[in-house]
Amino acid sequence: QVQLVESGGGLVQAGGSLRVSCTASGSIFSRSNLGWYRQAPGKQRELVALITSSRGTNYADSVKGRFTISRDNAKNTMYLQMNSLKPEDTAVYYCKLTDLPFTYWGRGTQVTVSS
Repeated sequence: QVQLVESGGGLVQAGGSLRVSCTASGSIFSRSNLGWYRQAPGKQRELVALITSSRGTNYADSVKGRFTISRDNAKNTMYLQMNSLKPEDTAVYYCKLTDLPFTYWGRGTQVTVSS
């Protein structure tokens, strides 16, 4: 099975920056589509950003222009650089890997943005 581990979450002031990482086990990383999702208390999990195996990207309107998704296939790692953070960005951030017909999820990392 594929295992995903997120890291880099923490507490940051509004307007600050943070980078979260997701490292995957296995040998399918480079051919996989990847994504970051987040879930705030009392809300459904929502898409934050996607990056395909060919490095095409897609962002939620709420983070476009502030967040950047990237991947390093040599390290089996995906990143989310978060700038100009807002309190509404506070959530647990989850990594997802898709290798159809299967999907894999990490356990999440907490990001808290104080006002």
